[in-house]
Amino acid sequence: MPIRSVQRRPAFDPEAVTGIALAFDAVCDHLGLKSSCDDPITKLVAEKVIELALRGIANADLLQTMTLNELGRD
Repeated sequence: MPIRSVQRRPAFDPEAVTGIALAFDAVCDHLGLKSSCDDPITKLVAEKVIELALRGIANADLLQTMTLNELGRD
């Protein structure tokens, strides 16, 4: 499931979208998930990355770390 398919919230600038996509892919890789897969766990990861981005975090590495921390998978 592409990360863009769950983004039904306020628009992000292009830099933030890049950070979100990179973080999402990295978290999925870390967890052994396919980022193109449409399953509940992958959707949860996407929603968590977007939730953190809505807090103003755009850096992909920080988004990845914080997402894994919040999912209890650091």
